[in-house]
Amino acid sequence: MKHLKIDFVSDVSCPWCAIGLKSLERALENTRGDIEANIHFQPFELNPQMVAEGEDIEEHLHRKYGATPEQGARTREMIRERGAAVGFTFNMEKRGRIYNTFDAHRLLHWAEGEGEGRQRALKLALFEAYFTRGEDPSNHEVLLRAATEAGLDAQRAQGIIESNEFAGEVRSQEQYYQQAGIHSVPAVIINDRHLISGGQPPEVFEQALRQIAQQA
Repeated sequence: MKHLKIDFVSDVSCPWCAIGLKSLERALENTRGDIEANIHFQPFELNPQMVAEGEDIEEHLHRKYGATPEQGARTREMIRERGAAVGFTFNMEKRGRIYNTFDAHRLLHWAEGEGEGRQRALKLALFEAYFTRGEDPSNHEVLLRAATEAGLDAQRAQGIIESNEFAGEVRSQEQYYQQAGIHSVPAVIINDRHLISGGQPPEVFEQALRQIAQQA
């Protein structure tokens, strides 16, 4: 059996990151017995300057990418279909605004050291809060509920949310990956040297994992 280290660089407001994670997990299920991997979730903010109250998603996409409402509708349907194919539910009509995600990344940084699987559970809880239920991932109550769903200590999580703890660590990690050339997400980095970009289908991840494992 080959062991792989996987750094999953992503943002909780990125729909392709949710698709990419579920696809990667499908690929790892398909390679079980041949490949064992530890996934470390690394921070990336799509909109680090986002104001506290967030921004209307249609206005944001038009300003940032020039997307028309028609283009936005087609993209949402594509995302919904791709998510369903890997077992993730997107209710895109509930996602009316886009928000700042820095506090979510601070929680995720803490969660990595809180036991096996806790960081992944929190990541999925945050994806579901935003994309499935349409909740605000910068809202302290939403963050605390996600932490509780992930099996994390609620009192400790609340203390982190209400402070600035781990801010420096998250900023440092963000800068590290930006300087390494990561400017879009998801970015899946295997064994610190192999990069797979985007929310690829499971079969693409599986093929890459097997090739990298053979070289390892």
